[in-house]
Amino acid sequence: MDRVQKAVDLFKSGCNCTQSVICAYNDLFDIDENTAMRVGEAFGGGMGRLRLTCGAVTGMAMLAGLKDSKGIPKDIATRTKVYDVVQRMAKEFEEKNGSVICGDLLGVNKPRDAGAVPTERSAEFYKKRPCIGCIEDCAKLVEEYLLDKNDA
Repeated sequence: MDRVQKAVDLFKSGCNCTQSVICAYNDLFDIDENTAMRVGEAFGGGMGRLRLTCGAVTGMAMLAGLKDSKGIPKDIATRTKVYDVVQRMAKEFEEKNGSVICGDLLGVNKPRDAGAVPTERSAEFYKKRPCIGCIEDCAKLVEEYLLDKNDA
């Protein structure tokens, strides 16, 4: 299955935006699916539904860290490499979508007033939200920036 479509299907099955992106690629970044689901849980809805950075963008950034970080606190070289690729991917996403901020993407005026309870998924939910397009865009950027041509 195409991993971009897998990311969309994960979202349609109930995953949040972050989980959808990281779980479409978790096997390629040496992280098991359960851990990816658990780590991504808090970042949906722009981080805990605060409507801050888009969850799909966050998932994309997490994968950049998994790819290029050595996990060494003072390793400025790899941190710089990770920050660079995250900034380039985020810039492309923002150029296409107008923002990397969940509240902006959703057109929500008071982003932090969303409450903690996720919105129930329905046909109307999927119809009026840009989330699927954002997930597709982030998955494509993961493939462009983070994968070798043989990985997808």
